[in-house]
Amino acid sequence: MPVALRRWIPTGCRPTPTDPATAPHGGIARRPQAPTCIRRGLRPGNTWCRTPRTPRTPRPPVPPSPVPPPPPRSSAMNVSVVLFTSDLRLHDHPPLRAALDGARQVVPLFVRDRAVDGAGFAAPNRLAFLADCLRDLDAGLRERGGRLVLRSGDVVDQVCKVAAEADADEVHLAAGVSAYAHRREQRLRSALEADGRRLHVHETVITAVAPGAVTPSSSDHFAVFTPYFRHWEREHLRDALGAPRGVRVPESVGSERLPTRTELSGLSQGLAAGGEEEGRKRLMAWLRGGITAYEDRHDDLAGDATSHLSPHLHFGTLSPVELVHRARRTGGPGAEAFVRQLAWRDFHYQVLAARPDAATADYRGRGDRWRSEAAAREEVEAWRTGRTGYPVIDAAMRQLRHEGWMHNRGRLLTASFLTKTLYVDWRVGARHFLELLVDGDVANNQLNWQWMAGTGTDTRPNRVLNPVTQAKRYDPDGAYVRRWVPELEGLRGAAVHEPWKLKGLDRAAYDYPDPIVELADGLARFRHARGRD
Repeated sequence: MPVALRRWIPTGCRPTPTDPATAPHGGIARRPQAPTCIRRGLRPGNTWCRTPRTPRTPRPPVPPSPVPPPPPRSSAMNVSVVLFTSDLRLHDHPPLRAALDGARQVVPLFVRDRAVDGAGFAAPNRLAFLADCLRDLDAGLRERGGRLVLRSGDVVDQVCKVAAEADADEVHLAAGVSAYAHRREQRLRSALEADGRRLHVHETVITAVAPGAVTPSSSDHFAVFTPYFRHWEREHLRDALGAPRGVRVPESVGSERLPTRTELSGLSQGLAAGGEEEGRKRLMAWLRGGITAYEDRHDDLAGDATSHLSPHLHFGTLSPVELVHRARRTGGPGAEAFVRQLAWRDFHYQVLAARPDAATADYRGRGDRWRSEAAAREEVEAWRTGRTGYPVIDAAMRQLRHEGWMHNRGRLLTASFLTKTLYVDWRVGARHFLELLVDGDVANNQLNWQWMAGTGTDTRPNRVLNPVTQAKRYDPDGAYVRRWVPELEGLRGAAVHEPWKLKGLDRAAYDYPDPIVELADGLARFRHARGRD
């Protein structure tokens, strides 16, 4: 990536008539003399005045002296700043490696950006996971002789302050994909350039393949996954980097106190722990066993053969490049299916990078006149609290509230139910997911919701997932439903998916609501809205 440069002027110097940049006559300073005028009656100071006396042969113009380069810093004072964002790890961290290779001392910096808090993205579950990640990152740095510097406020202001405090030459940063990340990079570049410092932005830190690295011939991004994946598979990935052995941090740079999850309220009870150490433990255990069953069982709601690595990918405690390499070395159908899911993640990132409006607007408008949250208040509340009367929907929504995470098959079912069976605006559901999901990632959350709503990149935008048939297929014995809907634990087998079929006293024995909508009615409404009836 290009770096910011500016003309260097030695500290303490100001432009004067003898400076090459401003002096007349090509930078040659002439001895002042009292001017007289060529024409009679003109006073000194007129534009036609010049120095009198005997004419001299003019010297040939001397070209301006080149602007001198900045004096080399002492190697003992050479400092770089590494701004951590969604890459809270030490393994396979190109910005950190580049900083360590080019400087004697490095400031590992994380800024608690108030703009993110104000935009509503700082949900309690993610703040708790973030607190774990920051403490783990700090611990890893301390094991290597360093520490993490934490600041709060405007990210650009804080980076510039820290760079000034450390007398740093350069700032290193992982490339982002969102509109916010792009604005942050632009603001940082301008501010650092004004201070005479350089910004280095590194690709393939947050993604395995950078947005824009592969494109179709007629567009700036792929709108369909299958052709994107064909190109993605052929891309050469850089090698994964090891963690650094040592990190020296200037003692003069102060830090705020690191947060802890115990300071937060409103957390999901079963929220997983964060941090690189935890992520690597989970990764290694899954590669040793779970990945082999992933192809056949990744949709099994009760068995749950998924990796549970999505929060670690979101916060960057694990590297997507390293995950692709490790999965490919493991081999087998399960590993291939997992790599395909990592490609889906990159696919959504390249869509959002090209179409940042897709975070809030239909990627492909279908002319929908969605029901608003206010118009469907009772149904939306039943959906949120897991009281729709459809057990698999309620089980998934309760899992989300309890763990801050939901099985991917559950995400598909609950999104289809809200947008197509209830015909409620997809943004209502996407917003609720972002409030609770510990892996609440704008690109993947919003674009997966659009996929299910039929306004995104799906090539079959009008398909509707039937929660009963899906439950019987992916939770055939009802174990998943009984785990999260204890009111129905007395129902054995597939009967748990249709409790409304119970008669009389048997049905009254279960404190469970009737369905809030008939599936046939919901389907008819959706088909009519899409002009398919």
